[in-house]
Amino acid sequence: MRAERPDAVPIAGGTDLMVELNFDRRRPPAVLDLTRVSELTRWEPDGGWLRVGAGVTYARVIAELGDRLPGLALASRTVGSPQIRNRGTVGGNLGTGSPAGDALPPLLAAGAEVEVASRAGGLRRIPMVDFCLGPKRTALRPDELIAAVRVPAAAGPQQFAKVGTRNAMVIAVASFALDLDLERGRVGTGIGSAGPTPLRARAAERFLEGVLAEGVGVTTAVIARFAELVAEAAQPIDDVRGTAGYRRHALGVLARRTLAWAWAGAR
Repeated sequence: MRAERPDAVPIAGGTDLMVELNFDRRRPPAVLDLTRVSELTRWEPDGGWLRVGAGVTYARVIAELGDRLPGLALASRTVGSPQIRNRGTVGGNLGTGSPAGDALPPLLAAGAEVEVASRAGGLRRIPMVDFCLGPKRTALRPDELIAAVRVPAAAGPQQFAKVGTRNAMVIAVASFALDLDLERGRVGTGIGSAGPTPLRARAAERFLEGVLAEGVGVTTAVIARFAELVAEAAQPIDDVRGTAGYRRHALGVLARRTLAWAWAGAR
């Protein structure tokens, strides 16, 4: 059906698409209902990874994957209301491609891959770092659907935090995800709502990886420097939800908090 009608807009939970339809911001010529494709609602181990179907809801991520993918589960808890979490899906957040999508920073920090499918091309995997191309623009081809996201199982502490005008039913002004693999000395980061796409703070990652390699521990000075590098990696703008300066400041605070929490959990 997707191959025959590439102009049709896919719908699963509808928590993003129905808002656009209700406010008459979008009038697609057709809508492709994915709720009857049962394969999309499954998750399973895949080697050292978890393959999470695009139709798995935030509520199920929280209930069923909190121990395996704690960063994604923490982000899922901040999405909307219980009703939204019961309907909204990880695949929908990916498909919308908003830089403010709550699920995107933890997937980016973990080094996830997006599995997409088409009738002509079969399956292909897109690294999360290459999936979002701009505000609400993704690497999906017109005939492709998101089948799943493959995420490495957590090998250490993961954290997520965001800033908004209130705790629920709010789009993030800024968000930050952190993934620590202390055994391999790997650090992953994900910045949300502070650039045209979700961003990684590469310099901050390299700095913290160097600290971990030296075995000196995460001190107050290390946390402060890590926060500075995270804020520098952002590419924020002024908009109705916040100024660029506020976003940079908020990201520094979020980086300090998440690293302190993650290090305390690791110890």
